[in-house]
Amino acid sequence: MIAKHEVQHRRARLLAVGLLLATAALLALGVSVGSTGFDSLLNMREDAQARQIVWEIRLPRTAGAWLAGALLGLAGSVAQGLFRNPLADPYLLGSASGASLGVALAMALFGVSPLATHWMARIGLTGAAFLGAVAAVLLTLLLAKGVQHTLRLLLAGVVVGVVLGAMSSLILLMTPDIMQAMQSFMLGSTAFVGWTACAVMALMLLLTVAAGWLMSHVLDGLALGESTAQSLGLKLPQMRAALVAVLALATGTAVAQTGLIAFVGLAAPHLVRSVVKTTHGRLIMLSSLMGAVLLTAADTLARWLVAPQELPVGVLTAVLGGGYLLWLMHRRNGREAGL
Repeated sequence: MIAKHEVQHRRARLLAVGLLLATAALLALGVSVGSTGFDSLLNMREDAQARQIVWEIRLPRTAGAWLAGALLGLAGSVAQGLFRNPLADPYLLGSASGASLGVALAMALFGVSPLATHWMARIGLTGAAFLGAVAAVLLTLLLAKGVQHTLRLLLAGVVVGVVLGAMSSLILLMTPDIMQAMQSFMLGSTAFVGWTACAVMALMLLLTVAAGWLMSHVLDGLALGESTAQSLGLKLPQMRAALVAVLALATGTAVAQTGLIAFVGLAAPHLVRSVVKTTHGRLIMLSSLMGAVLLTAADTLARWLVAPQELPVGVLTAVLGGGYLLWLMHRRNGREAGL
């Protein structure tokens, strides 16, 4: 038993080192990929414009992709542990639909009246997306009457997601001129991430990682069943509420800065668990690193595949993530057939 624990501990350390090395490689590659290719990187010293492209566009964009992926990976590990469901993703409580509704409302109300324009200008699309995501989670909690019943919370999240998604579609139908801008948000993009957004995401990542790690023993207890967790003296209602807050803040921050990016939060914990079986404390850390690597790689690939044009990173992650899940299902079916 001790030997098996040591093997898993060694695997976890090797995975962490591998992900950190992949991070360094992807950050270097990310600042080299763009519409001007490697020329901007090579001419940084002599050309002020090339230096500005690297330091003000490519570097914050690559760092922003890494931070957003880390937040989604963390949120995915928390969601799957909280709901004890490997198919749970960060958007399960309606945060994606809430963020979309917030952005759609902000675009539709801008210019309607001086007061609305003033407040929309102050909040911005990023603020509207974050407020919409948090409001959706709060509405889910209200409908579920708290966090005592996991199944009720899950069903409430599905209902809120459907209703808010329908409201977003209705707004787009009534104001078709915002369709193109809204499409950019819904497909996901890191094109507008700057240093300010990176600072916000870095601060939220530190807070949510620390909170998730401190409460990881609750997720370990829940993995054994609610009755067992309660017998261990865990205060489940309070801890569930705190974990939902971590989930909402991490997801809302990432979505507000990069739009809706699919499958990163779902796939990152799966990939970690396929390599190492570990406690939720390490799983949260490793899932965060895995999500960061996945989104940074996808963003770099999205900029390189059809350069000088680029693909929406959310579309690329959806295609790759969907392919991964199909392969995973095929492998499991093969195992079951072999048994």
